[in-house]
Amino acid sequence: MASLTCFGPTHSLLLHHRGSTLLPVIPSRCFNYSSSASLDRVLFSTNRTKAGFSATQHELASPGDLEYEAPLKIVEYPDPKLRARNKRIATFDDNLKKLVHEMFDVMYKTDGIGLSAPQVGVNVQLMVFNPVGERGEGEEIVLINPRVRKYSKKLIPYNEGCLSFPGICADVKRPESVKIDALDINGTRFSINLSELPSRIFQHEFDHLQGILFFDRMTEEVLDSIRGQLQ
Repeated sequence: MASLTCFGPTHSLLLHHRGSTLLPVIPSRCFNYSSSASLDRVLFSTNRTKAGFSATQHELASPGDLEYEAPLKIVEYPDPKLRARNKRIATFDDNLKKLVHEMFDVMYKTDGIGLSAPQVGVNVQLMVFNPVGERGEGEEIVLINPRVRKYSKKLIPYNEGCLSFPGICADVKRPESVKIDALDINGTRFSINLSELPSRIFQHEFDHLQGILFFDRMTEEVLDSIRGQLQ
């Protein structure tokens, strides 16, 4: 999305404004958890295949696949890592927790509200987001190896941006709500229902995990309006 993970600050709900009190308030009704484990941090990611990969195509990540250099940097289009396959995570250790910490750090520093691992050059099934977009505010959500169980039929247009596409914002239609399964930072599986902004962020980031970019979801008319910026 726009400053979502890739969501760039374009809409009052998508952005947080540093130095001001204009921060989006996310109602608790937008999050509906179902799990036997406590969710201090939740890891989101979804599976919508259009130009992406099926769930069966995701191999397990090796320790080497989770290696990175700090500080992380945002990968920008057309870097091929944004279209690469992202492997499922099977090891839940301190290295994974450090990666999550680094992802939140670069997300906040770039004024984002969501970020997927391939956007920082790590091709694994991992996403983080905070709808408020401010360190110490809102709820930090972590999703690992997410799967989408159900999308709502109602589609909602929304002006999205993306950290991997600096300066580009355009309307994208997505389902209003979504039900997903995912693993948390400790490897415990849970289910959650998302609606409104959290649902939008998740779907944007989930697309990244499938190698799908936000302009793949745009109508031809909308895509034509930004085509020159994609060159």
